[in-house]
Amino acid sequence: MTKIRTDNQPVTQITIVDSEPDKQAEALSVMTERARFMARQPGFISISLHRSLDGRRIVNYVQWQNRDLLRSAHQSPEFRKEWGHFDQLTDEIDPNLYEVAQVIDSGQ
Repeated sequence: MTKIRTDNQPVTQITIVDSEPDKQAEALSVMTERARFMARQPGFISISLHRSLDGRRIVNYVQWQNRDLLRSAHQSPEFRKEWGHFDQLTDEIDPNLYEVAQVIDSGQ
C-alpha cells in the first residue's frame, strides 16, 4: 500500500499523460509493463496508475527512495525500449517531482 506522509519522504513523481480515448487502453498497457519493470529496480517503493473516466488521461504516481535511483531506473535501456511506440499513443507527457505538503485522512 502506498503511504503518503510528510515525514521521512521518498521522492514522488507524478506524471500526467494525455492521449486520445481510443488509445488510452493501449497506453495504459505499455505503462503497466514499464511499472512491472520498475518494480524490480533499486529504490522502488510503489507505482499507482490511474485512468480518467473520459479516456483522455493517465496519471502515474511513483514513489522512490531517492532521485538518483529513480533517474537511473528511467535511463535503463529496458525501460526506454517501448518509448517510440508509447509516443505514438500519447499527445503529451508531463512528469514532475513533488514533495508532500499535507496529509489529511479519515484516521481509519
